[in-house]
Amino acid sequence: MSDTITADLVDLDLSADTKEAAARALAERMAARGRVTDLEGFLADVAAREAQMPTGLDGGIGIPHCRSAHVTEPTLAFGRSAAGIDFGAPDGPADLVFLIAAPAGADDAHLTLLSALARRLMNTGFTDALRAATDAEHAAALIRGEETAPGGPEAAPVDTGADEGEVDSEDTAPDDSVAAPAAASAGAATGPTDGDRPFRIVAVTSCPTGIAHTYMAAESLENAGREAGVEIVVETQGSAGFTRLDPALIAAADGVILAHDVPVRDKQRFAGKPTVDTGVKAAVNRPAALITEVRDKAARGETTEAAPASTPVERAGADGEGYGTLLRRWLMSGVSYMVPFVAAGGLLIALGFAIGGYEINEAPSVMDHFVWTQADSWGALLFQIGGVAFGFLVPVLAGYIAYGMADRPGLVPGFVGGAISLTINAGFLGGLAAGLIAGGVVLAIQKVNIPAALRGIMPVVVIPLISSAVVGFLMFVVIGKPIAEAQKGMTDWLAGLTGANAVLLGALLGLMMCFDLGGPVNKVAYTFATAGIAVADPGDSAMKVMAAVMAAGMVPPLAMALATTVRGRLFNRAERENGKAAWVLGASFISEGAIPFAAADPLRVIPASMAGGAVTGALSMASGATLRAPHGGIFVVPLIGNPLLYLVAIAAGVGVTTALVIVLKGLRGTTDPAGPATGEDTAPAPAAGGAGTSKETVAAQP
Repeated sequence: MSDTITADLVDLDLSADTKEAAARALAERMAARGRVTDLEGFLADVAAREAQMPTGLDGGIGIPHCRSAHVTEPTLAFGRSAAGIDFGAPDGPADLVFLIAAPAGADDAHLTLLSALARRLMNTGFTDALRAATDAEHAAALIRGEETAPGGPEAAPVDTGADEGEVDSEDTAPDDSVAAPAAASAGAATGPTDGDRPFRIVAVTSCPTGIAHTYMAAESLENAGREAGVEIVVETQGSAGFTRLDPALIAAADGVILAHDVPVRDKQRFAGKPTVDTGVKAAVNRPAALITEVRDKAARGETTEAAPASTPVERAGADGEGYGTLLRRWLMSGVSYMVPFVAAGGLLIALGFAIGGYEINEAPSVMDHFVWTQADSWGALLFQIGGVAFGFLVPVLAGYIAYGMADRPGLVPGFVGGAISLTINAGFLGGLAAGLIAGGVVLAIQKVNIPAALRGIMPVVVIPLISSAVVGFLMFVVIGKPIAEAQKGMTDWLAGLTGANAVLLGALLGLMMCFDLGGPVNKVAYTFATAGIAVADPGDSAMKVMAAVMAAGMVPPLAMALATTVRGRLFNRAERENGKAAWVLGASFISEGAIPFAAADPLRVIPASMAGGAVTGALSMASGATLRAPHGGIFVVPLIGNPLLYLVAIAAGVGVTTALVIVLKGLRGTTDPAGPATGEDTAPAPAAGGAGTSKETVAAQP
C-alpha cells in the first residue's frame, strides 16, 4: 500500500493560517490525484468531524480526518507549517498536519495502515525526522516506513502491518495489544498487588472515526505503562475491527481505563473493577495521570457497580455534555426511526386517494372485497396499508426514544407507552412523554443493586415487567388525560389558523427548514408537520402545514442549482458540478443538497436560503395548498391540493434565494471559473452527501 501517500501529497511549506485552509490545501492535492471526487463535500465531512472534537495533539501535531463517501481510496496528505496552525491542542499550534481520508466503506486492511501511522505519531523520533525532512519524497518515504527514523520499533514501516495492536478485522488473529501486555518487566513494577507482580491495567480506546485517536491513545497508554512499570493491555475499538480482551486478562486486572468518545462495546465486562472513564484525548495527552488515577482508585478500593448501569447515550456523551444535548439526542433517536413509517404510510395513503378518490377512506376492508381489475380496489389496498403503517408511528417514536436513553431494555416499555398514547388519544405528544418516561424508569431500575441470582432474568423478565407496569399506570391514570387535552388543543389551534396567523406560521416553518438544512432545527419543523398528518383523517390545516414545510425544504438546493446556472462565474468548478446534482435533490425534497454550498460560504448561503424559505412557506399557507404525503417533492404534485399556486410559491422562494446569493457573492467578487489548478478541475462528481441523505434519516458524522 505504498501509494497511500506519495510526494504529490506532501507540502513541506504549508502556508495556510487556519485549520480550514490547511485542510483545503491538502484536500486539493488529494483531489488532483483523483483520491477525492467532490472537494467541497469532502471538506464538509472533515469540518463535521472537526466539530465533534478538536484534532490537535500535544507535540505540535494536527490530524484532521474523516470517513467520507467522496473518498475513492484511503489516502494520507502531509503538510508542514513554519508558523503553526491552531488545531485546538492544549500546548499550542501544530506544525505537522496529517489529513487522513478514508472511504465510507473502506476495507479493514487499508484502515489498519492508517491506524498504524496514528500509533507512530506518538514516537518523537518519527516526528523529529519529519520536521528535518528536506524534500517531499523523503518525507513521504518516512511516513510509508521505507526510510527509518530514529526511535526504535515504532518506526517500523506502515505497510508491513508490523505496528503492534493492529488487526484486519474481528475475525483475524488477535491484536497483540490484547494478546500480550505492553509492559516493563515485573521486577520494575512500582505498585505490585501480589508479591512482586506488577499492577495490571486493561484499557479500551475508541473515537468517532476509529482511525486516528483510537490508536494514538492506545500507543500513548502503552508507552506510559512501560515508563510506570505496569502491565497494560489495550483493546482498540477502531474502524479496522477489534479483538475483545481475553476474559482472563480482565479478571486478573487491578484497574480499568476507558478512554472513549463513542460507546464502549460490552462495557459490562469491566464491572466491579476500579475504573477511570474519560475521553479519548485524555489518554493521548496525559496517559501517566490516568494510570496514576486508576492506581489510586484501586488503593482506595473504589470500584464500579457490579450491575451495568450506563447506557449508550451516557457512554457516548462527551465530557461536560448537558442534559439539553442529551434530550435532543434522545428525541432525534425516536424521530429518526419514526420518519420512515411516516414517509411510507403517508405516500401510500396519498396514492390511495389519487387512485381511488377521496371517498376511498370509506371503502370496505380489502380482505372482504378486492377486485383485481378495479382501480378503486387498488386504491383501497394502498390506503389501508398506509393506515396500518401510520398505526406504528407513535409506538415507534416512544420505543426508540426509550431505546436512545436505556438501550434495548427501553424498547418494551416505550412501545407499550406509545400504544397506550394512541388508545387514550394522546397522540404525538403522548408518544414523546411515554418514551421519556419509559427510558427514565428503565435507567432507575438498572441503578438498583440486584442480587447476582436475579441478574440473568433482569433484561428479559424483570425490567420489561416492572417498567411496562409503571409506564402504563402513569399514562392511563396520571398524565395521559392532560396530554390528550394538550394534543386536542394543538389540533384545534391548527384547525383554527386562518389569514395572517397561517401566513406567519408558514414563514416561521420556512425559516426553520432552511436554517440548518437537515439538522436539528430543520427536523423540529419537519416533525411538527408530520405529526399533524400522522392520523387517519388529518385536518385541512395540518395538510397545509405539511405542504408549506416540504415547499420550503425544496428551496435551498433548487436555488443553488439555479444560481450556479445563471451566474456560474461566481462559483468554482466543483460548486457548479454540485449545482447539477442539486436540481435533482431539490426536486426530491432533499434539503441536504445545499449543504456543500452552505459549508463553503455559510454567511451568504444560509441567510439567503432562510429568506427564500420564509417566502415560500408564507405563500404556500396563503394559497391554501394541502399535502397528505410527508415526502416526495415534485413527484407528488398530483397529490397536492391547489398545485399551481404551490409551484408558484416554490418558484418565488427559489427566485428570492437565488437573487440574494448572486448579489451577496457578487459583492465578494468573481471566483476563477477553472478553480484552483491543484484539484478543482479533477473533482467533477456531484455531491453525494445530499444524495445519500433524506428526511428519512438523521445523518451523523463519524
